[in-house]
Amino acid sequence: MRLTLLGTGTSFGIPQIGCRCAVCRSSDPRDRRCRTAALIEQGENRILIDTPPELRLQLVREGIDRLDAVLYTHEHADHVNGIDDLRMFSLRKKAALRLYGPQSALDYTRNAFRYIFDDTLQLPAGTTRPRLTLHRLEAGQASTVAGFEVLPVALDHGGTGVFGYRIGAIGYATDVKHIPEPARQALRGVRVLVLSALWWRPHPTHQSIQEAIEAALDIGAERTYLTHLSHETAHQVLLDRLPAGIEPGYDGLTVEVA
Repeated sequence: MRLTLLGTGTSFGIPQIGCRCAVCRSSDPRDRRCRTAALIEQGENRILIDTPPELRLQLVREGIDRLDAVLYTHEHADHVNGIDDLRMFSLRKKAALRLYGPQSALDYTRNAFRYIFDDTLQLPAGTTRPRLTLHRLEAGQASTVAGFEVLPVALDHGGTGVFGYRIGAIGYATDVKHIPEPARQALRGVRVLVLSALWWRPHPTHQSIQEAIEAALDIGAERTYLTHLSHETAHQVLLDRLPAGIEPGYDGLTVEVA
């Protein structure tokens, strides 16, 4: 199984518009972070996690020409607003692409992108839209999605519910402030964990880096990669400060998981 981090930045992305801080001006390519997304592959099967605004750029960069399904973590703009970039996949396969996630994310997506999901809307001749279908997942109930066994886990995003996912030996938990004990138990035993960590100081809806370290050590994956990082900490500075087994992720990082 292969994990690729397509994007590892906050909702602002890095560099931030108009910012002249050291990280936003860094020459280290690992400090350039698109909004958060990931790709999981095994054999011929591919699952995308979230559709951020830079999705087209991310997929072109990685040479991705086919997807089998999409998992949504939640409905915030930096995780869904690249949905139209899925159009090429449904056009190429001449069939609908299946989207999965919590009911709240599916409801938002259906309403926010009415031109995709409202079949009563007639498109002008010669134009296209993505062909997508929505499929609800339930926290704690494993489902087979595009050949993968996917276990959604319920996480707390500062009062908003989001889904993390366990897919085989990979755990993925972004935009999280608190990981309830049932979710921790579900994630224990993964070999690779992707975990969001905004910055060192506290935040009301996201884990700080220190909170992410404590959660990672408790879950106990062999390797943990931090994502959803801000421009307050350079990649190399963070790498030098983190304990063994925990590293900052970066856009384009690929991890093979036996």
